[in-house]
Amino acid sequence: MIRRREPVPFAFVAEADRFRSNVTPPPRERASFGQMAGRWLLGLTIIAGLAGSLVIGMPALSSDQPSPQTQQSQATDGH
Repeated sequence: MIRRREPVPFAFVAEADRFRSNVTPPPRERASFGQMAGRWLLGLTIIAGLAGSLVIGMPALSSDQPSPQTQQSQATDGH
């Protein structure tokens, strides 16, 4: 199925999607040791924060606590 393109007033706009450059970009610069260490440290800090919040939050998510109806306050004991 061939789709016809809408006519455009400028020929270079119509041919722009077929244009391929013969200029290759320069190779990416390698990260230094300090940058790599910083990335690892940031990643470990984020993972440790998520794990810590999970460990601290687990007691609040557990359902083995007594329900509010069976819990007695000190006022009902006469203290």
